[in-house]
Amino acid sequence: MQNKKIVLISVLLILGAFFVSIFFYKQSQTQKSVNLLKEQSSLFQRPYSVVVGNANAKVQLVEFFDPACETCALLHPYIKDMIKKYDGKVKLVLRYAAFHKNSDQAVKMLEGARKQNKFNDVLELMFATQKYWTQHHEVKPKILWNILLKADILDMKKLATFMDEGKHDYVIAQDLSDAKSLNVTKTPGFIVNGMPLQKFGLDNLKQLIQSQINK
Repeated sequence: MQNKKIVLISVLLILGAFFVSIFFYKQSQTQKSVNLLKEQSSLFQRPYSVVVGNANAKVQLVEFFDPACETCALLHPYIKDMIKKYDGKVKLVLRYAAFHKNSDQAVKMLEGARKQNKFNDVLELMFATQKYWTQHHEVKPKILWNILLKADILDMKKLATFMDEGKHDYVIAQDLSDAKSLNVTKTPGFIVNGMPLQKFGLDNLKQLIQSQINK
């Protein structure tokens, strides 16, 4: 009888240890999944990313763009209209993909403009004057600088100091790294709720966004 009790207790202890180990394993796996989701979501939107529209929108439209990208400039007004049309259901997350030569300088100017709360004004100006400061797919920083100077939108001394400090170089590097991780190789690169736009085109983008709104 005593032996049976010992055996029964041993079995119970083994089972207890087994279920405890399963519990902690599941907890560990759950935490890993949470961490993975957080890591993946950060690829689409970083804490510093420019967000246009309702921050809590159902649909997240991520656009990797280059200020020197002609197609980005052409589509920009249509993307703005879409955000307004969907009335809080879609947010636009702007990410940099400085693929053109010297585009990093244009991005730094944009970031400097954001520091002065003039991001949208300068972005609009850059796209409107793009043909003057880009030549053969290469950014001419001096020409762009003179355009900004004549526009009298920014405090140019503050902008010069900002660019010399290079504090936001990590933004350019991080966005390029995320673009690479998400297989974005050209601009504009669109991702809707984590899904890349497979076939490029404004109508295809609208259809993908609408399909996510309808869910």
